Amino acid sequence: MMDGIFLQQMVNGLTLGSVYGLIAIGYTMVYGIIGMINFAHGDVYMISAYLAAIGLAVLSFFGIESFPFLILGTLVFTIVVTGVYGFVIERVAYRPLRNSTRLAPLISAIGISLILQNYAQIAQGSRQQGVPTLLEGAWRFDIGSGFVQITYTKIFILIAAFVGMGVLTYIIKYTKLGRMCRATQQDRKMASILGINTDRVISYVFIIGAAMAALAGVLITLNYGTFDFYAGFIIGIKAFTAAVLGGIGSLPGAMLGGLILGVAESQFSGLVNADYKDVFSFGLLVVILIFRPQGLLGRPLVAKV
Repeated sequence: MMDGIFLQQMVNGLTLGSVYGLIAIGYTMVYGIIGMINFAHGDVYMISAYLAAIGLAVLSFFGIESFPFLILGTLVFTIVVTGVYGFVIERVAYRPLRNSTRLAPLISAIGISLILQNYAQIAQGSRQQGVPTLLEGAWRFDIGSGFVQITYTKIFILIAAFVGMGVLTYIIKYTKLGRMCRATQQDRKMASILGINTDRVISYVFIIGAAMAALAGVLITLNYGTFDFYAGFIIGIKAFTAAVLGGIGSLPGAMLGGLILGVAESQFSGLVNADYKDVFSFGLLVVILIFRPQGLLGRPLVAKV
């Protein structure tokens, strides 16, 4: 029976972890470029969950029922609108504080986070909201005395998350925008001397981070079906943990950290105790930071001489 539970939680963990990874990418990219943690990122994800529900409702209202169209329409709508949120947040809360003390943008980010939470609460009400299950059905495998059930929704989430990560990796590695991002990350002053508009690059990075959070928002809304205005807080902290775990500033690190955290958390809640899963995941973070402060794939900090 144990192996059944173990494999089932493995599937759940990979699904959850791929979403953590998507949100962690937003933290990692912003940190890599401007060296600050964007604490409003979790709430951008929360806004995208609401947008996903609104998008689904609008499309259903117009009588669209086939899953591919519904999901594609919702994804495009959510990613575009959330991207605008990301852009505006950077413009309003971070750009004016670009050259002030390190603490100012952090406080501003926490402010934005509270503004978004209360805005969602006022605009959408404080009750939990839900969306119907769009993709019915599951594959079921019998293993020993137990069984493993993989819902079609979970398979879709895994595929969509990895496609999203793949597209992003391609952009960062092979496109002009990606080269500009990497140059700005290595040396912002030098990049701007060489004629890269670093302000615009930073805007793009916020938009990309928001788009990844939007993808995560749509996927989690599909999987769990419920969300509220407070949903962004804990998952934001979890994704931040994933980013630190994998090495902050490293893209593959964010994805790896997300997967490790998701699997570890699911296994713990399945085999030990579900109530303490948050305690366990943050405990894991502390242990990893003691032994590898730069994270799993992060480069050790070298002082510039």
